[in-house]
Amino acid sequence: MNISYDSRYNIAYLRLAKKTKNVNSIKIGEEIIVDIGKDGTLYGLEFLNANKQLFSEKSGAEFSVLNEATGKHIEIPLPV
Repeated sequence: MNISYDSRYNIAYLRLAKKTKNVNSIKIGEEIIVDIGKDGTLYGLEFLNANKQLFSEKSGAEFSVLNEATGKHIEIPLPV
C-alpha cells in the first residue's frame, strides 16, 4: 500500500495494488475516484481536493491509519 500527495493539484492517491492495463476509473462522488479491475480487484482511491477531505481541525491535513486489531494509530501529515 502506498499513499501519494500532489500539492500542485491537491490530489491524494491511495494505491492498494499495482495497476494493470485493464483498470476502470469510476467517479463515485464529486471528489473520489475508484480504480477497479474487471475482476473486482480494488487498485486504488483518488481523493480530489485532498486537503479538505483529509483535513483535521486538530492537526491539519493528514492521512490517518488505525490498526483495529492492535489499536495502534499513526498520522501522516500532508505537505500542504
